Amino acid sequence: MTPRFALPLLAAALTLAAAGAATAQSTAWPTRAVTLVVPFPPGGGTDTGARIVAEQLSRRLGQPVVVENKGGAAGQIGADLVAKAKPDGYTLLMGNVGTQAINPALYKKLPYDADKAFQPITLVAELPMAMMVNPGVPAKTVKEFIAYAKSKPGQLSYSSSGAGGGPHLAAEMFKDSAGTFIIHVPYRGGGPAVSDLIAGHVQLSFMTVFEASGHIKAGKLRALAVTSDKRVPALPDVPTLAEAGVPGFNSVSWIGLLAPAGTPADVADKLAAEVRAVMAQDEVKKKFSELGAVPATGTPAAFAKLIGEDRKRYAQIIQDRKITVE
Repeated sequence: MTPRFALPLLAAALTLAAAGAATAQSTAWPTRAVTLVVPFPPGGGTDTGARIVAEQLSRRLGQPVVVENKGGAAGQIGADLVAKAKPDGYTLLMGNVGTQAINPALYKKLPYDADKAFQPITLVAELPMAMMVNPGVPAKTVKEFIAYAKSKPGQLSYSSSGAGGGPHLAAEMFKDSAGTFIIHVPYRGGGPAVSDLIAGHVQLSFMTVFEASGHIKAGKLRALAVTSDKRVPALPDVPTLAEAGVPGFNSVSWIGLLAPAGTPADVADKLAAEVRAVMAQDEVKKKFSELGAVPATGTPAAFAKLIGEDRKRYAQIIQDRKITVE
């Protein structure tokens, strides 16, 4: 065989060998630890859910699933880390409605292409929010709080997990519906936002029941209402905002698993199946339900559809209420 024909044949053989090795590698996934990035500080709803899922995934996959908190910029820092990671299934993102549906509608420029950077894996859980006040606030009901806020325009403040996140938009929707003027104080995650509410540095917060139910049950915070259209089993005595006098109010957050775009389909499918199996466990369902979350999984396609629909919905809310990042 002459060198003229040998070189192309050798190149083709090497390409096939590399493709075969890549296929074998993805089929064998995982062979080492997996990093699950939470784009917020510890203590929030996304972080709590990620840790429950990671613990169970570690058992099922036979490899450690390590939660790594990368907070900042309303989740953009952690999301960007995953967007630019190697698409091999070893770096994953526990995103939420804020990082995947709200940020692309709110920020004119992101450090990644929100439409192309991620491979949706599966929705994990829906997270209704609670309207909570510090116990030092005299209001015991939503109507009493509205009257209290109107008597002190600009003197009350509310915390959120970050400008443009689900809790921020829920609070702005409430302010708009109630006709109140309350100052927004954004934090770098749900954990610090709740901590300052407990400390009395702010008077109001909208946070997921998932991250706040323990504080509510311990008496550290007072829940006036929940933001879903139905009451939450974890807080059965707390009315919905619609029941409490703000008709038509419905704002629910969620968390879901994503991978960098280009992740092998077999790895994505395996991840989705394993998370579905985790969320189907009675132990896990009980943990999520007790914390006020609703387990909800599905296919990558169904999750991608949800993200698209919510992005359109929140873009309309942001436009209608002229919400901008601070």
